[in-house]
Amino acid sequence: MAIGATLHTFAVQLSDVDRGVYQELELRLARHPSESAEFLVTRLLAYCLEYEDGIAFSDGGVSSTDEPAVLVRDLTGQITAWIEVGAPDADRVHRGSKLAGRAAVYTHRDPSKVLAGLAGKRIHRGETIPLYSFGRTFVDAAAAALERRNSATLSVLERQLYLELNGTDLTAPIGEHKLS
Repeated sequence: MAIGATLHTFAVQLSDVDRGVYQELELRLARHPSESAEFLVTRLLAYCLEYEDGIAFSDGGVSSTDEPAVLVRDLTGQITAWIEVGAPDADRVHRGSKLAGRAAVYTHRDPSKVLAGLAGKRIHRGETIPLYSFGRTFVDAAAAALERRNSATLSVLERQLYLELNGTDLTAPIGEHKLS
């Protein structure tokens, strides 16, 4: 855990009907002092929505320059999925797409601004990389409901996200955009 980081624990009941993923997750997320609550929520959502064997948060979190916020490794240690959060620069997405079998970006920001920042830049297989977004009010409300110890139920049905976080019920569509 980074110096000065705040540790948040999450007990998550995940029910992703769209992908057939049903898990009980016990997660510990270190929140770096420079990391916003909105970024932390988006990091958590990215992890849950990408959940599969071998998934992990990167060691450096928001301060890591060598790894994305979330990644998936196979049994040999090879990175198979590179999951960026926020508004990554094109070089990071390009590098991740080349290194992993697939890449994705999850953002808590205005997706049109994130896409504009990546437009015209060289990104390996950019046309296959999705940018996922959630409504700003959804992310803000989830961030406001954060505590140090959190209980959450997360359901996905027909690309609609249903989140109960510490007694706060939220719903939002999962926006999907292509980088190119």
